[in-house]
Amino acid sequence: MELVWLEDFLALAEARNFSRAADARNVTQPAFSRRIKSFENWIGADMFERGPRGVSLTPAGAHVLAHAGEIVRRIHDVKREVKAISGREAHAVRFCCTHALSFTFFPGWVRTAAPGLGSIRLISDNMAACEQVMRRGDAEFLLCHHDPELPELFEANRFPSVVVGRDRILPVSSPDGEGRPRFPWPGEKGRRVRLLSYAEQSGIGRIVAARFNSRDAEIAFTSHLGATLLSMACAGEGLAWLPLALAEEPLRDGRLTVAADMDVSIEVEIRLFRGAGRLGPAAEAFWTSLKG
Repeated sequence: MELVWLEDFLALAEARNFSRAADARNVTQPAFSRRIKSFENWIGADMFERGPRGVSLTPAGAHVLAHAGEIVRRIHDVKREVKAISGREAHAVRFCCTHALSFTFFPGWVRTAAPGLGSIRLISDNMAACEQVMRRGDAEFLLCHHDPELPELFEANRFPSVVVGRDRILPVSSPDGEGRPRFPWPGEKGRRVRLLSYAEQSGIGRIVAARFNSRDAEIAFTSHLGATLLSMACAGEGLAWLPLALAEEPLRDGRLTVAADMDVSIEVEIRLFRGAGRLGPAAEAFWTSLKG
């Protein structure tokens, strides 16, 4: 049995969709499906039922799910402990952070919140990849946008969290010659708005998709990077939903304008999740200070 099979199983159990799970694991769907099948052959039972609306866990799969996460975390814990014992791994506290927050919020926040934390390692990726990093135990903390009106990202008893900031996601567009949005939201009557959209791996994209229906929009461009959508919006290529922390400067200097009434914007939390299980002394002390 290979550890990668367990990690694939956890990804599919969460996504309930082979394509999304394969993307999260950075592997092609055929290769991902073969690995899931290899795991099912090894364990001796089908763990997923395939249906028109995706996949669901069989009773055998539900039983495996109850234990698989802890097995994976414990294996990674042992690996890190062995590296520390042998002196092969520096005692850096590892933060996983979504792309937008990694260069708009994290640098200033961590200087204020953790001045004596010592060595820090930052892993920046899309939300789907960050979730996998946390579930594998490859980081102590995850910093991300979170909509309090949506279901929790993780099981609260295994991945506690604390709010460390606030942000606002709003539709923005380049202005026309009269300073009005070139691409107003939700679009002028009889015309589909030209939308710069997020890929499925994006956390901000999930938040926006849960609040607003984009069926009346023309998807002009797709990316999981908010910074890329920001550049495209400034260039006049369409409307983008962006966190204020990312769009604040171009809004201030006039390259962008808000494309709807402010009551359309989405108020979100900036939330820090801690990893399941034991953390190192520095990480535990930092978490205790935040909770206090």
